[in-house]
Amino acid sequence: MGLLKGSVTFSRYRIVGAPPDHFPEFFNERIRRFAFQNVWRTSDEKAAGWTSLEDGLDTDFPYASYAQGKYMLFSLRIDRKAVAPSLLRLRIQETERKQLTESGQKKLYREQREAIKESVRLDLLGKTLPVPAFHEICWSVPDNVVTFCCLSDKVVGELQEIFKESFSLGLCPYAPWNVEGAGTDVSLPSLPPGIDPLTVGREFLTWLWFKSEERNGTVRIPGGECEVLFVRRLVLEAGEGEYAETIVCQGLHADLKEGKEALRQGKKISAARIHMALDKAEWEFTFKADRFHFQSMKLPTASESDGDETDREGQILERIYLIEKAAGMMDQLFRSFLDLRLSTWEDELARMQRWIAQ
Repeated sequence: MGLLKGSVTFSRYRIVGAPPDHFPEFFNERIRRFAFQNVWRTSDEKAAGWTSLEDGLDTDFPYASYAQGKYMLFSLRIDRKAVAPSLLRLRIQETERKQLTESGQKKLYREQREAIKESVRLDLLGKTLPVPAFHEICWSVPDNVVTFCCLSDKVVGELQEIFKESFSLGLCPYAPWNVEGAGTDVSLPSLPPGIDPLTVGREFLTWLWFKSEERNGTVRIPGGECEVLFVRRLVLEAGEGEYAETIVCQGLHADLKEGKEALRQGKKISAARIHMALDKAEWEFTFKADRFHFQSMKLPTASESDGDETDREGQILERIYLIEKAAGMMDQLFRSFLDLRLSTWEDELARMQRWIAQ
């Protein structure tokens, strides 16, 4: 329920393609056409579709309830059925023995075993209740950006599939170095030569830790300064696949000796718990550097509902503003890093190396 209350976990995506000119009418027709259907075929393992953000049973979207300000707010509902492997094995074994007894055969052929397995599986699925899951979506229409409250690769793949089918638009993983708005290609936007998009996030997060300590927790952003502190948890990694090495540092503060030692060994920060403040607003979240994902973000307390439902839309829009503000500041910090990386990086790298050696 991150868009409505509590902490929020989210990934971001850019729209691939151009929405039609008559977008409000188009969206209204399509979200209703591909809304979640409660009618299950007994053997289905999955059903998916759109629902209202605040009411998982609302698939009619009366009075354009999804439209708030410049945003389209709704949820992706995915219901799944699953049969426990141990139960499936027992039922298959039971059915095979019964068929051997009734037929007088000494053994079953492969085709018979496969037919029994599929028949048992479908029978059990038909008797299994689906488990629903709801994933919130905030589509900023003029910005061509979709915020999706989920980090699961499997669920993201399902989102991309149904989004394409519903709205004839693709979703490209968000990258802060792509500032042009709508994309034309689903591939990750390219970076200047010499910068690897697969590792640049870790370089950035490692630089941000250095910058935070260099300036006592204060880091410049365009138009001012913000407070950035690394707190409680760092994940540092080096290598890939079977050669990958990971170190997790946990504590009240992130300035742990183990973290510095890992940096001296050539590791880079892949995830960190960050406290960020600007003016009187404070956020805390885990930042995953490889994909620029945000996990368990705590918003400023001023955004929490006080129980007054008279301005529900205003409360939701305030939360979205605060979510976008935190993500936007991280994007600004990344672009500051990228500017240095492409210009006076040797001087900055020398200072970083002295800090690491301390």
